[in-house]
Amino acid sequence: MVARLIRRAGWCMALAAVALGVSTGAASASAPTSRALSANTRFFVPRPNAGAEQQIRQLRRQHDGADAELLRDMVTTPQAVWFTKGTPEQVRDGVRDTMESARDQEAVPVLVAYDVPGRDCAQFSAGGALDMASYLAWIDGFASGIGRGKAVVILEPDSLGLLPSSCGGPKPGFPFTDADRLAELNGAVARLEQQPNVSVYLDGTHSAWLGVGDAASRLVRGGVMQAQGFYVNVSNYQLTPNLVQYATWISDCIAFANDPEEGGWRLGHYDFCNSQYFPVVLSPFSVWGASANAANAWFAANMGTAVATTHFVVDTSRNGAGPNSMATFAAAPFNQPASVVSTLQAGNWCNPPDRGVGLRPAATPTAPLLDAWLWVKIPGESDGQCDAAGGPRAWDYTIFTQPGWPTDPAQQRLFDPLWGMFDPAAGAWFPRQALQLAKDANPGLG
Repeated sequence: MVARLIRRAGWCMALAAVALGVSTGAASASAPTSRALSANTRFFVPRPNAGAEQQIRQLRRQHDGADAELLRDMVTTPQAVWFTKGTPEQVRDGVRDTMESARDQEAVPVLVAYDVPGRDCAQFSAGGALDMASYLAWIDGFASGIGRGKAVVILEPDSLGLLPSSCGGPKPGFPFTDADRLAELNGAVARLEQQPNVSVYLDGTHSAWLGVGDAASRLVRGGVMQAQGFYVNVSNYQLTPNLVQYATWISDCIAFANDPEEGGWRLGHYDFCNSQYFPVVLSPFSVWGASANAANAWFAANMGTAVATTHFVVDTSRNGAGPNSMATFAAAPFNQPASVVSTLQAGNWCNPPDRGVGLRPAATPTAPLLDAWLWVKIPGESDGQCDAAGGPRAWDYTIFTQPGWPTDPAQQRLFDPLWGMFDPAAGAWFPRQALQLAKDANPGLG
């Protein structure tokens, strides 16, 4: 885990105090000068996962050149570099190495900082710094590694969607609090924004998660008004049009709740904002289209003099086919009951089958506040060991099973019937899913 550096302790404590003040007050500080990416931005291509290289070699040995080329095209598409552990010195050196490689490509790297204390509710991607001081020292190393180079920073995926209170915290073994989380994010934004050419984006979850007002409130308390903006859909599969609409509403809501006109009745009232859950719940499995008219009409009628200025980016690394409705498993030959299908739908974030990579990374916005499409999650890397024990899966083996599937109930709880195997751990290469993502790309690869 991240070691606390005594010589930085004073700086960390001071920065944490500043962060706490920002996180609890109104969003009155002005946003930084826009660091939006130019339309001709070229994004960095990191070295592929070793598992990807091995799979490509194996496909070529099997004389499957077509699939090998599809995978090669996928893994040589620009995508993010994740930093998830280490001492401040180690993360500084790792980020610095990435910046140097990006300069060699004359490209802009997308860097993911993923080390916040209590991350991922201590579940599939458990880990992170031990405490706030350690985390802020780690962020200092991360920022120092960037130097004066140009970079996009995706700050702490799920950190606002999964606040410690969402995980039942604080509790024994999980001592983290929402106040600490907000202070950590504010501190990270303050430190990263000292780098002159960095665009920092915070967690805006996705279009089938938080409601618009809740997402907007958390973002402001987390420091988005001092950052470039926020991101949506990191490591998820939601449809691109829905994500752009959702993110636009969040930006509108932030502006609405910080508009002092007419006596300031809107100030702080993110809860007034319309969303994808009112007046009707919009399906995450289809393009919203006209069904979003009510929310659009609400914002048009209530924005007053407020003008949205908060930018966003969209992770399109695996959403070419959108989320999986799991309806296939209700039909023959699977015939799974409604309770099983409902659980599968709730877990469609975890290695869903029959998905494809989406729009290629580009800073060619199609909406006023959209800065870029990015591949943040590495396509082909597992979301985790998706099983009944962890919650994303359910299955009635008395209705459908296959030869070779486990018969022991304890093993069945660890098995993924959607793939017919035990899934790789989070971050490990998943060859079957990787090839499927490449084959079902939308738009196509190659």
